[in-house]
Amino acid sequence: MPELPDIVVYIEALETRILGQPLEHVRLASPFLLRTVDPPLRATEGKMVRELRRIGKRIAIGLDGDLWLVLHLMIAGRLHWRARGVKVSRPRGLAAFDFPNGSLLFTEAGSKKRASLHVVAGEAGLKTLDPGGLEVLHTDLDHFAAVLTGSNHTLKRSLTDPRLFSGIGNAYSDEILFEARLSPITLTQKLKPEEISRLFDATRSTLARWVEELRSETGSGFPEKVTAFRPKMAVHGRYKEACLRCGVPIQRIRYADNETNYCANCQTGGKLLADRALSRLMREDWPRTLEELEALTSK
Repeated sequence: MPELPDIVVYIEALETRILGQPLEHVRLASPFLLRTVDPPLRATEGKMVRELRRIGKRIAIGLDGDLWLVLHLMIAGRLHWRARGVKVSRPRGLAAFDFPNGSLLFTEAGSKKRASLHVVAGEAGLKTLDPGGLEVLHTDLDHFAAVLTGSNHTLKRSLTDPRLFSGIGNAYSDEILFEARLSPITLTQKLKPEEISRLFDATRSTLARWVEELRSETGSGFPEKVTAFRPKMAVHGRYKEACLRCGVPIQRIRYADNETNYCANCQTGGKLLADRALSRLMREDWPRTLEELEALTSK
């Protein structure tokens, strides 16, 4: 799922293309994409784009008349800038937003169709779509600590909860926790003050660094290679590869459609975290340390 750095770069690319431009026409190819009926989608046509805004992991396009198009890409949704009038080809094509200088094409891979489009009016309408998470790049340590320890969850769950922190998902939470040298399963209310401070600094530096990285990668073009797996990432998507810091293999915890990647040496004191898919199967044979894992895999 595109997260804060990806959404920021998407918005910056859109600002250079559609800000101050009239939205001439919206072509909807998938009836499942539009999740609202009032205001009607047609009411946005002919309106000038006045503002673009990030709301968590959503992209909000503000139009004349205080109307907003709010796009949520979810896991497989992507945006593309194409020649005006580009064909919206199903099943991947969901919609196209036509402007005088080009068309914004909204696509989604796969068959689950989780991506969404809302049309809302005013700040009140936007607020209904805002999970309310803290903007970590615009806050201080005290506020961050208060939100983090206000409930007792694992660090991984807390960082990726949009009601707590805005724009952080599976990929960048892995990178943040690696940078902070903290286990993804540490409970938030068990953290020491110095660990909270380290996490705060790691969260801000990781997100800011990746915004700059993606800006540099995109340049004046449009971000077409939006992915959760990037070669320069330290741990996310690097299962069994050598840790860039210490050299031991990166480990993972798998659950549902996601996985958490971490370095046992750098983050968990050498302890392997239980992986549901394997530890439940192996039970008492599940290795507890890197040494036990190495002995097991060398047989």
